[in-house]
Amino acid sequence: MSAITPLHDESLRTRLEAAMAQVNRVLLGKPRQVKLAFTCLIAGGHLLLEDVPGVGKTTLAHALAASFALDFQRVQFTSDLLPSDIIGVSVYERETGQFRFHPGPIFSGLLLADEINRATPKTQSALLESMAEGQVTVDGQTHVLPQPFFVVATQNPLDLAGTFPLPDSQLDRFMLRVSLDYPDAAAERALLTGSDRRDVLAQLSPQLDVAGLAQLARHAQSVTASAALRDYLQALLAASRRPADVRVGLSPRAGLALLSAARAWSLLSGRQHVLPEDIQALFVPLAAHRLVTTRGASGDSLARSLLADVAVG
Repeated sequence: MSAITPLHDESLRTRLEAAMAQVNRVLLGKPRQVKLAFTCLIAGGHLLLEDVPGVGKTTLAHALAASFALDFQRVQFTSDLLPSDIIGVSVYERETGQFRFHPGPIFSGLLLADEINRATPKTQSALLESMAEGQVTVDGQTHVLPQPFFVVATQNPLDLAGTFPLPDSQLDRFMLRVSLDYPDAAAERALLTGSDRRDVLAQLSPQLDVAGLAQLARHAQSVTASAALRDYLQALLAASRRPADVRVGLSPRAGLALLSAARAWSLLSGRQHVLPEDIQALFVPLAAHRLVTTRGASGDSLARSLLADVAVG
C-alpha cells in the first residue's frame, strides 16, 4: 500500500498503514479485497462476501475487528433462526413488574452474519432497520446500536439447497459485494507452510480504535469530488437504467454510496481528490449486486459493460 499522504496526523496515518499491513498478513495475497473492506468500513457501509467456503471470509471479518478494536459477534444463520435471536428480546421481570430488553448480538461493533442466505426472509429482514438506520425497534421501543456498526455477511453462491436468496432491498443495504476467490500459488504455499490462521488471528493487536475510525471517516468525507467527476458518476447511473435487459438500475442511494466509497478509496490511495479511476475500481463491487436483469445476464457482466460504454468526461 502506498503512503497515505493526505492524513496530516502522522500517528493516524501510521496506524492505518499498520492496520492494513496486519490484515494483509492474515489474508495472504488479497490486497485489493482488503482495501475494499477498509474502504467499506471507513465509508460507513456494510460488506457482503460471496464465495465458496474456506477462502478466508470469516478470517477477514475477525482480522478487521481485531485491528480496529471492534466488539465482534458472529451469528450462524440457519433456517430456524428467529429475528429475536439477532436483535434481542424483552423479558418480563416479576420483581419490577416490567419488561426489560435483553440485547442480542446485533449490538456489536462488527457483526458477522455467516451464511446469511440460509435464514428465512423474515429473519433476514431483521437486519434492514439496523443496517439502514443504526437502530432496532422491539415492542415499539427504539434501541440505538453502538457506533460504528459494521455488518459483514457471507453467502455461498454455489450451494443453493436450503437457501433463501436475498431480496433487492436487503442487497441494497450492502455497500460492496466482494469475492475473495482462491489464493494464487505463492499465497497458497505460504498458507500451507506457515502458522495456522487461528494462531495468527490470536496474535493480532488493535492498531486503531473507534475514535481513530471516526477520524478516518471525517477525513474521507472531506476528500474532494469535482463537478466533472460527479458528471461521470451520474452518467453511469443513468446508463444503468437504459438497457433493455435491466429491470432495476442503480438508484440515487447507490450513487451516494458510490461517491462515499470513492472518497474512502481515494484516501486509502494517498490522495485528497477522487479520480475517475476510483469510480471504476469500485463500480463492479458496488453496482453488480444492485442491478436486476431480465434475461439472465449477470450483474457483474452488465456493470463491466457499462464501464466500457460510458466515457470519462
